[in-house]
Amino acid sequence: MRSRTRIHPAPVRRAVLAVAAAGSVLATPLTPAFAAPPAPAPDLRADVNRDGRVDVKGGTDTAGEDTWTVGRGAVTLPNLDDDTRRCPVTGPDGGPLSDAKLAACKDASDTKVNGTADAADLARVRSVPMPGVPADAKGSVRVTAGARHTHVFVKRSGAWVLVTSATRLTAAELRSGVEFGVEATDVIRDRAQWDGRTVIRLSVTSGGRTTSDSVTLRVAPLLTHHHLQNTQQVMVTKVRGAGEYGRLQREFVSGLAKEVKAAGITRPLVTFEKYGDPWAQDFVEPAYVSMTGPGGKRHVMRVLLRSAQLDREAGRELFEKVRGRDVGVVQVTDRTRPDDWSLNSMGNLETVPPYAHGGRSYPAGRIIMGWRKDSGEKPSPAMRTLLRSQGLQDPLLLDTSWLGVGHVDEFVQFLPAATPRGWRIGVADPLAGLRLLRDAQRDGHGATRMFSVPGLAGLPAPKETIDQALAARHFVADNTMAAERIAANLEILKRETGVTDAEIVRVPALYTREAETRAADGTEVPLPRLTRLGGSPLADTFQDHGQQKWLAPDGDRATGRARAAVTTSAYVPGAVNGVLLGRDRYLAPRQWGPVIGGKDIFTEAVGTAYRRAGLKVSYIDDWYTYHLGMGEVHCGTNTLRDASASWWAAPRG
Repeated sequence: MRSRTRIHPAPVRRAVLAVAAAGSVLATPLTPAFAAPPAPAPDLRADVNRDGRVDVKGGTDTAGEDTWTVGRGAVTLPNLDDDTRRCPVTGPDGGPLSDAKLAACKDASDTKVNGTADAADLARVRSVPMPGVPADAKGSVRVTAGARHTHVFVKRSGAWVLVTSATRLTAAELRSGVEFGVEATDVIRDRAQWDGRTVIRLSVTSGGRTTSDSVTLRVAPLLTHHHLQNTQQVMVTKVRGAGEYGRLQREFVSGLAKEVKAAGITRPLVTFEKYGDPWAQDFVEPAYVSMTGPGGKRHVMRVLLRSAQLDREAGRELFEKVRGRDVGVVQVTDRTRPDDWSLNSMGNLETVPPYAHGGRSYPAGRIIMGWRKDSGEKPSPAMRTLLRSQGLQDPLLLDTSWLGVGHVDEFVQFLPAATPRGWRIGVADPLAGLRLLRDAQRDGHGATRMFSVPGLAGLPAPKETIDQALAARHFVADNTMAAERIAANLEILKRETGVTDAEIVRVPALYTREAETRAADGTEVPLPRLTRLGGSPLADTFQDHGQQKWLAPDGDRATGRARAAVTTSAYVPGAVNGVLLGRDRYLAPRQWGPVIGGKDIFTEAVGTAYRRAGLKVSYIDDWYTYHLGMGEVHCGTNTLRDASASWWAAPRG
């Protein structure tokens, strides 16, 4: 007769009452021959310590498997890319798809595992092998939290099969251990609706009894890039057409490509060409999601965050051209009427590099956005909710009431530095700009032309002098006001980050009222502004940075939006509104300032400021392509950066 053996190493001990001969009651354990076998106990594991493997033999992935923190907990990706480029970009009739239909398609919108055989976009979950499970045992899997936002697949015979309510795991599968793949179907858009958590439960039934085990995963946060991440590729719009603006803009693109190559960036430019929106910084914010893949290597998916401006057609090209393998797109639909359309441009979103201060830590950096404090206007509520819901980069609002366009990139930037913190703040300094002009005037150069830029046919070069600029009715007062507003914002940044005055790079700048025509000595002095382009070779094609309205021949830009009493934009091309191409390479707009002694005094001063910060500066001409439209090099470009570092690592203090 075959002897009966236990399949569980720790059987439940049950006691019966036995009456002793003396009448006492004794607690006597049952012998193994009569003990009922306990139900099999499953053990589900995920990559809780984020090392790229699921530990089913040891205990490295057990602690914290039912919770999630920034530093520990299993991560899954929102599968937003299009690995096989199956998503249509036109309708059946060849016509354009709606914005909603463009955004609806992604790898997670079907019930298959798309792309390569390694299924790199799936987070792995495994069951610990149960070698002694009875033949009648069956397993089932259920998503008990986050089910609407999660797909779970089981690997069978080398293929991934969607887990449904009807899926049953066999005793053989339970004995050998089962591998699951998990994808999220979206990013967190509002943590009040879904906080990103997914709880997966494995239940095993045998002998009429069921036991279960669960693990918790959270979708990777959608994070924006910061300047400690190296530039890998640069994006720009290539405007088509035979007009003067198209020619100048293509020259800018050609010059940009040379600067990018000189900075050691080997990947070619990503060019937007279909919709002709030159402000490549504004209709998209490059972001990313990542988790640790096999072998401990970070698996990164780029996610292009479309601006909350669905009437801005250029954002459609993100889906139509750029989305593909490991590149997804997130579109925010805001049903509310925007307070200020321009505030929703992504030039109004920048990221402070990682820091810890005042008991708070931002290991992936922190977002800053501009708002109009004077009128209370803020960027899209839906966009701010999405960004805040990621839980890592809580947006900080800075006052941009004093700027006509209203974007934070017009006055502040963040620069890598060989310091304990690892970065510095760069800010525009209008008082330094005024000093340059006053010093030149004091030294007898007041009659020197303010700008050295050459004119175009039908659009003469600006003729005002240093004397005329300084004598203009509002010029000094407006730059003093701009300096005060910048100082107030800088105090907010210092308070929030702990940055000291020694960690601030002050870059000479000047601002001007965007619609002022100034007079000195009785003659009109035209501002180098877009409003003066009426009848010029550029007027029929130039887009206004602030409102994106095509200009009428008379240059009328009436917008009807609420504003502060005085708003300004860059007078001399804004040097802080440039592009960081490398940790020590910075591309600034050509200054075209007064030339004294054969040197442009603004170029010299700007270069000195950046060199002191450890940066090599080069310049590119954007006067007619971007500056006259109230933007600069940064506004017309965008960067894709290296996101392979772990976003949960502790930042420097």
